[in-house]
Amino acid sequence: MGAAAAMTGYRVRYVMAAKLVNELVEAADDKQLTKTIARYGRVDLLCIDELGYMELDRRGAELLFQVLTEREEKASVAIASNEAFSGWTKTFTDPRLCAAIVDRLTFGGNIIQSGTDSYRLARTRTQIIQQPDGRS
Repeated sequence: MGAAAAMTGYRVRYVMAAKLVNELVEAADDKQLTKTIARYGRVDLLCIDELGYMELDRRGAELLFQVLTEREEKASVAIASNEAFSGWTKTFTDPRLCAAIVDRLTFGGNIIQSGTDSYRLARTRTQIIQQPDGRS
């Protein structure tokens, strides 16, 4: 989705959730948070990958919330997660903050469920089956 948007001229930024949170924490420590959040607010589409793989501490979750609030109703966000929204309480341990994040992401949004099969595993299996020497 992000690559297609970029090819049509949209400004797209792709970032792993943990990397984004780490960057925000470092920016806050360096008194550069406003500038960093603004940078993430300027792109047309922000793609955040692997949300739900790691528990975020309260500070990291609050900083991510600020980025999402900055983009709310202004620019698009695409989130890739292996967890249903009901499982996000493991990532965002504060229930009110979790609900607020889900609320911002789902308001006026589209939810695309791609299934539970790993595309990496499927690709590996396809490559094994299609080996040129016929081995499997």
